[in-house]
Amino acid sequence: MTQAYVVNQPRSVSEQVGAFAPEKATAQTRLSQRYVELDALRVIAFGILILYHIGMFYVLDWGWHIKSDVQFSWLQDVMILTNQWRMSLLFLISSMVFTVVLNRGYHTRQSRWVFSANVLGKRILRIMVPLLFGMFVIVAPQVFVEWTASGILEMPFIDFYLAYINPNTELFTDKQSIIGLLTWNHLWFLPYLFVYSVFVLILFPFVRLISEVKSTLLDSLALFSVVAVALMTYIWLELRMAYPTTHDLVSDWYSHAKYFLVMLVGMVIVLRPALYKAIMKARYISLTMAITLYSVIILDRHDMLGATGELMESSLSFRVLVGVIVVLNHWAWLAAILGFAQKYLSKPSKLLRYLNRGVLPYYMVHQTLIVVAAFYLNSRVSSTMAEFIGITLVTFVGCAITYEIAKRFLVLRFLFGLKLKHAPKSK
Repeated sequence: MTQAYVVNQPRSVSEQVGAFAPEKATAQTRLSQRYVELDALRVIAFGILILYHIGMFYVLDWGWHIKSDVQFSWLQDVMILTNQWRMSLLFLISSMVFTVVLNRGYHTRQSRWVFSANVLGKRILRIMVPLLFGMFVIVAPQVFVEWTASGILEMPFIDFYLAYINPNTELFTDKQSIIGLLTWNHLWFLPYLFVYSVFVLILFPFVRLISEVKSTLLDSLALFSVVAVALMTYIWLELRMAYPTTHDLVSDWYSHAKYFLVMLVGMVIVLRPALYKAIMKARYISLTMAITLYSVIILDRHDMLGATGELMESSLSFRVLVGVIVVLNHWAWLAAILGFAQKYLSKPSKLLRYLNRGVLPYYMVHQTLIVVAAFYLNSRVSSTMAEFIGITLVTFVGCAITYEIAKRFLVLRFLFGLKLKHAPKSK
């Protein structure tokens, strides 16, 4: 068995943004094992995210920073397949790996206060530093292109950038926040993950007591699913309309409740290995349920299930039913993905290790590359297919080049959240 997440062994990048043991394994065995499949899932999830954002350029009716002259309504059905769970999957993975890190701290001689302070310090370096760098440098071209394409901005980039980083700028006062024009756009995942990680760090001593309880009831996937679905349905019913998604961190209460519940679920799964194993065993059931419920959602979007809109307004029981369908679809996809990943993605590889180390730089620069490439190719390429291929190539090649450059220079490793030690020397 490949050993990883072992004390005194090199750690993977999966610990930067946050082990599955046999049911009767010892605590030390748990610490010496690793969810290899989570590294693979992280790479796949970010790959899906990149393709999703390319799709946002072409999908009909959905607003985005920049839109193609040619748009497709059928893309909505394809993208709905993943937008129910793609960000939840990233929070789930981060929570599970972060729980492994915290659980290890309870089996070392290091003071828990010292360990917690070290963990928090690493989170600041590997999440908040890349966030600030991204806001000041990487996101700026997105804003410039968006406002230039919409016709509201007519100035050189350097003039715009000086206004963008100036909290007292007079440019577009109606678009400013308390920090001026500065924004995090697609990097919203980073501040959310940091805040949730702080709460996980605080709650962990209490949540980890779950691992001490010897009860088959806590390992029941059916019971666990009922509780998770019930809680998420309540969140969906009470907060979704009152607090629509904003990604502004301050007033985004529906997103907070949803994603932090996902984080808690990830913690429990790690602390109850038998439950994680049950998820793998039920993977085909979860996949069948996910496909069925996704089909129901798509049929309703195409008005093939009757006057559901009127019932949503007039019937509480129907709203509850819809909430259960949406939420169960969300959890079924996550369970199916985790289950199949355990079965088929648990073997390490050199390619996986390489891609996993580059996930954060890829995430940081991909949307800027998409927006800039789309802006310049939209009026210069005659074929939509050629345009799509061009944007895709620019994005993935640009991400790869960014990672290759960043990992070779100490300062860039720091700014992109990469581990500082063992950096290859630049030539």
